[in-house]
Amino acid sequence: MKRLASGVWRVKELPAPTINVYLAENVLIDAGRRWDRRRIFSDLVGVEIAEVALTHVHPDHQGCAKWVCESHKVPLACHADDVDAMEGRAPVGSGKALLPRIYDKIWTGPPHKVDRVLNEGDEVAGFRVIHAPGHAPGEVIFFRDSDRVAICGDVVRNMSYLTLMPGVREPPDEMTYDPDENRRSIRKLAALEPTLILPGHGPAITDMDEFTSFAAALPVD
Repeated sequence: MKRLASGVWRVKELPAPTINVYLAENVLIDAGRRWDRRRIFSDLVGVEIAEVALTHVHPDHQGCAKWVCESHKVPLACHADDVDAMEGRAPVGSGKALLPRIYDKIWTGPPHKVDRVLNEGDEVAGFRVIHAPGHAPGEVIFFRDSDRVAICGDVVRNMSYLTLMPGVREPPDEMTYDPDENRRSIRKLAALEPTLILPGHGPAITDMDEFTSFAAALPVD
C-alpha cells in the first residue's frame, strides 16, 4: 500500500491508480470491481480491518465488499440512499447507456447486507460523513476536519478515462444520475477547503488552486 496522509493508504494498482481502494486507519474505503479481489486481498494480508465503508454503491466501488466483509468478519457501511442497491433490491450503477450497462454486467459484485447505515455527520475512522449526491444517490465524502483530507469517491475524478492521464474532471454524465446535483456536491467539496483530495479514480489531487478554479468554473443550474 502507498501512504497518502496520516493514517491513510491506497491499495496498490499497477501501472497507475485507476480504481482506488483506500485504507483509513482500520476501515477499508470502497472495494473495487469484483475482479479486483486478488489485489485487494493481497494488500490486506496481515492487516486487521474493522469495517468496510463505501463512498457509493456502483460496480467499481462495491465489487469485492461481500467477500472482504465475509473473509474478515467485519460489517459493511454505506449511505442510507444506497442500501437498497447494495442489498440487491435496486440496480447497482446508474444510467441506461451502453457503457454503464456493460460495466454493471462485468464489474458488479454480489449483494450483501448493510450492517451500518451512514447519514450526514456520522464518523468513519476519524472522518466525517458528508452526503454528496449526484453521481449516485448515496454518494458521500469522508472528510477529516483535523487536516482537511477528503476521500470523495466519484464526486470528482483525477484522470481521463480515454488517455488515463491525470486531470480534474466531473464524472461522465452517462454514469451520473443527476449531473447538476453532482456539481452542487463538487461546490460543497470545494467549500470544505480541503488540503488533499483522494478521488475514486486517478492519483491524489494536491493542487488546491487548480481544484478551486475547476469548481468555480462549473456551470450553475
